[in-house]
Amino acid sequence: MDQNSFTPILLRWFDANGRDLPWRHRHDAYAIWLSEIILQQTRVVQGTAYWQRMLATWPTVDDLAAATEDEVLKQWQGLGYYSRARNLHTAARQIVALGHFPDTYDEIRKLKGVGDYTAAAIASFAYGIPVAAVDGNAYRVLSRIEGIDTPINSTEGKKLFKEIAQNLVPQDRPDDFNQAMMDLGATICTPRDPHCDECPFVEQCVARREGRVADLPVKNKTVTVKERWMTYIIIRCKGYVALHQRGKGDIWQGLWEPFLLEGKKIKLPNWKGVWTKTHEQVKHVLTHRILWADSYVIDMEERPSLPNDYIWIREDQIKDYAIPRLVEILWHP
Repeated sequence: MDQNSFTPILLRWFDANGRDLPWRHRHDAYAIWLSEIILQQTRVVQGTAYWQRMLATWPTVDDLAAATEDEVLKQWQGLGYYSRARNLHTAARQIVALGHFPDTYDEIRKLKGVGDYTAAAIASFAYGIPVAAVDGNAYRVLSRIEGIDTPINSTEGKKLFKEIAQNLVPQDRPDDFNQAMMDLGATICTPRDPHCDECPFVEQCVARREGRVADLPVKNKTVTVKERWMTYIIIRCKGYVALHQRGKGDIWQGLWEPFLLEGKKIKLPNWKGVWTKTHEQVKHVLTHRILWADSYVIDMEERPSLPNDYIWIREDQIKDYAIPRLVEILWHP
């Protein structure tokens, strides 16, 4: 595979079939960076509304930097992977301190939450810098067409695919090249049930020829999924509920939640009130964890003694606080 035999075919396909995504009509680095952070772990359909809403709320990076972390987390609610929101906020303040949006790959790469792929995407989309943005789509397309079974999450694999992709990037259309690789992987060379007959590379695809499409790309299994058991107690007292903000070093840092007990076997507090069990064994799947959750509501006449980090808010104010998706599910019987 070389640039002459691959890239013109890819770009012709893209010119005829590329997706019309709203951020592709923007050439300012701020809007592009925002879209790339949102789309790191989010489908385009879901991410579009968040991108539009956040741009409306914070039209410039200065506006985003001036927001509080709570405000950013609230806007982010429902997208998950909340470290992205915190990194976004930190990076906005980095950019403001710098005095302008960084305009080289190396400088963009220094922003909090920006890895190799995201830096390359921003550099090529905003500034036309000819650097390959190798995401999951690119790994899949290249591994199948070339029949490469080197694990994509190995040091060797990352280096190999980066080199292959970089050799294919044209100097004059690096942005279109990277977007074309994404679109081909997202719409044709999909993880499951790919549309091989519609692929412009069907005749030269090694995986197709050898019947290995479902086997590629190869990825080492390195992460053990752990289970956690959580019991939430929504404490109500005369129209108010108790919340506390999750701390550092665990999931959902900075988000708000009701009283929590963890473990398979827990003992409920000896609080006087009317207890109602609202949910049992709700399964909530995160990337490296499976959460099992029960929930209770207790209506009390007097506020119980709670740790100092709890606050009391009117129950109708819960919409103003960023809460995890699981808590949102449990809050409504």
